[in-house]
Amino acid sequence: MTYNDTFSDRAGRSADAKKALLEKLKAAPKLSEAELAERKAARLAREQAVEDERAAKLAAIEAEKAAIEQAKVDAEAARLDAKRQAEEQAAAKAAEKAAAAEAAKVKLAASFMLPAKGSESRYPARKGKK
Repeated sequence: MTYNDTFSDRAGRSADAKKALLEKLKAAPKLSEAELAERKAARLAREQAVEDERAAKLAAIEAEKAAIEQAKVDAEAARLDAKRQAEEQAAAKAAEKAAAAEAAKVKLAASFMLPAKGSESRYPARKGKK
């Protein structure tokens, strides 16, 4: 190989390399039907394993999405339950307050009522005079 190669030198070397490769390929032994079937079975097994792995990943993703959705539903239910309980407590307090106010009103009204005739509960000393 020289420094100043011509085009024909390079083309000749390329043709020689191609011929050598072709001879090498022709010299390679042909695969038997059993070896071809074995290779095909191995390839199909690899493809099936990859497909199973993809399906497992998709199932895991779907399960995770379902778990997240269920957590959201549970959180919303808990929030609504807490709100309902707070409303019930507020209503109970309001009812208790209203009952206490009514009791106070009745007690106040009773304190302003006039005693029945003949009853001198305000002046017990008068009871004995009659």
